[in-house]
Amino acid sequence: MAKLIALYKTPKDKAAFDRYYQATHIPLAKKIPGLRKYDISKGGVNTPAGPSDFHLVAVLEFDSVAAIQAGLGSPEGQAAAGDLGNFADGGVDLLVFDTVEA
Repeated sequence: MAKLIALYKTPKDKAAFDRYYQATHIPLAKKIPGLRKYDISKGGVNTPAGPSDFHLVAVLEFDSVAAIQAGLGSPEGQAAAGDLGNFADGGVDLLVFDTVEA
């Protein structure tokens, strides 16, 4: 399996971010071809020492990094990527990697 992790930094308006993310961005992202699973954080995103600079973490699971790249390159993936500027005003870091069971 492979994962795409989206680390959303704290936005200017958390409530507006949450509303938009739930109503608009999740439905767009769920259309990305090859997406197997989509999880998001619930509640605050913290470090062991306390609060972090992140508001929300999304974990998208695919069969492989190639499947992530193909999905993001599709019209649906481009629509989801293009939507980030509509709500992620705090910034977002995207990480992509293969996984292996440990």
